Amino acid sequence: MSAEIEDIIKRFQNYPNVVGIIIVDLFAIPIKTTMDYNLTVHYATLVSNLLSKASKMVHSLDMTNELTSLRLRTSKHEVVIVPEENFFIIVVQNPSE
Repeated sequence: MSAEIEDIIKRFQNYPNVVGIIIVDLFAIPIKTTMDYNLTVHYATLVSNLLSKASKMVHSLDMTNELTSLRLRTSKHEVVIVPEENFFIIVVQNPSE
């Protein structure tokens, strides 16, 4: 899985305006990050809770459907969350003007 994670980080680092990338396991423990450790742990915890609730919402609306990605934009950042089978990816970007 390590090579897969390295490939994911390389792929997302090539996107414009990327501030940081965090790979988190299913227990909300960061596996790999390009951000400050304290900020990484904060994002991992909060996003894990958000992802769980969003997945439950999608499933409750349509039991045959599943969450494939989640994009959250604020005035300062845009956060893209992509759940995978054994981990999830958090990409933090500066919103494009």
